[in-house]
Amino acid sequence: MNEREMTQADGKLANTGEAGVPLLEMKKIVKRFSGVAALSEVDFDVCEGEVHALFGENGSGKSTIVKIITGVYSKTSGTLIYQGREKRRWTPNRARSAGISTVFQEFSLIPEMTVLQNLFLGCEMTSRGVLRKKKMRSLGRLVLDNLSFNLNLNSRVYQLSRADQQMTEIAKAVLQDVKLLILDEPTASLTEGETVKLFELIEELRKRKIGIIYVSHRLAEIRKLASRITVLRDGRKIDTVKSCDVTDNQLVEMMSGRKIDRLFPIVEHKPGAVILEMKNLSVEGRLKEVSLRLREGEITGIAGLAGSGKSEIARAVFGLEQISDGQLIYNGERISRPKPAAMLARGIFYVPSDRMAEGLALPRPVRENISVASLDLPAFSARGILRRRKERIEVNRTMERLPIRPRNIELAVHLLSGGNQQKVMLLRGLTRSPKVFLFDDPTVGIDVGAKRDVYFFLKAVAAEGAGVLFISSELPELLNLCSRVYVAHRGQIVAEFLGDEMTEQNVLRSFFEVGEVSSN
Repeated sequence: MNEREMTQADGKLANTGEAGVPLLEMKKIVKRFSGVAALSEVDFDVCEGEVHALFGENGSGKSTIVKIITGVYSKTSGTLIYQGREKRRWTPNRARSAGISTVFQEFSLIPEMTVLQNLFLGCEMTSRGVLRKKKMRSLGRLVLDNLSFNLNLNSRVYQLSRADQQMTEIAKAVLQDVKLLILDEPTASLTEGETVKLFELIEELRKRKIGIIYVSHRLAEIRKLASRITVLRDGRKIDTVKSCDVTDNQLVEMMSGRKIDRLFPIVEHKPGAVILEMKNLSVEGRLKEVSLRLREGEITGIAGLAGSGKSEIARAVFGLEQISDGQLIYNGERISRPKPAAMLARGIFYVPSDRMAEGLALPRPVRENISVASLDLPAFSARGILRRRKERIEVNRTMERLPIRPRNIELAVHLLSGGNQQKVMLLRGLTRSPKVFLFDDPTVGIDVGAKRDVYFFLKAVAAEGAGVLFISSELPELLNLCSRVYVAHRGQIVAEFLGDEMTEQNVLRSFFEVGEVSSN
């Protein structure tokens, strides 16, 4: 965004361009890597003032399209037209200069720099070689105010929450006179309120005739925001449809290539004995007097907004947060100071929400990532020596439960799609036959097909008698899979719902209204 546009009357975002004018056109785009086709004659376009969604499984070609648009990859063949002109030698610098900006899941910010420095990184305002700091600060403040982003320009990026880092990325794109904005899973780490704010921003940008490519696995968001949806599968375009003309099931079937009778399995809960219980458990500064029960053969859910303390509950059970008061009782045994290794040995398995930072050794093969939590077991080692043949047998046996594509146990995990990486995390737990599974947002950032596999996995382990604590940011998951749902709010459990009381309205109300915990 240039200085003239930002200082127009009443300080509102400018509205420029003609609605419906083609901004970007891709015709018969082919991209090959070492002879393997990542894209096969894909057509795609986005108009000024349009939100056009890209929808497909991980590995379907979405990222490849985005990287060709932004100049990171050069196309093997086909035609790329931007603002009415064919682009033959397209580079990241040329794409950026032409007004194309991308906000990826993995941000491109410099953690040690301030918000202001990151906003103007690469486009600093100077006069005779001297930075115009006051002008940059004034313009930066104006951009943030217009976007209603409550950010401190002096804050270091590493001090910000993930949501605030995303706001910084979006502000940076708007500041640089964006004409085409690409958003990759933009709500994955946002609270409900921040998501609403983002949607309002998208609508404002659309009114300004900015074209937006929206990449997400969340069907509700896609249908709410996008006028058109392009579905990809295995590097091919299956179809481009109007969002108002297609159902969720039809989108999933186009994406996966198979008929989906239902996304969520029917879970026949058969609750047994209480296997895990928290009584007035506290973690200093994070949790206050949390009480809940988990039964064998049952999926128990925890709902709550970001920052509600729902993730800290699982982390406290596994020993990643230090318990300051209260009781943790597992299988009749009171545990005062849980430690991850000891809890794993007892039969408790934890799946973190951030598989990249806390869950996986990305450069290492699938085999090692699955077996790493069980190397002390006789099936994997004897007298301190790893039994590699046994390890391969056990890993392959485990993979029968949840298919990973491609099925190559020696493939480095970073080469897998997000959904397949998450399956590696889940399969790791099966090597120990846990009695309790702690899942913290296990479907974040994975496609609908992989989500369905995770749902059926949860059903299967509960049917085998394990207690499942399922923390999720998506209410439909909780309401369809769980027999009971607790609601976390400001570090406390404020409600517990069972049966007919377990409705979206009741759970959402508890997000904002602190009530009494029911005594079911």
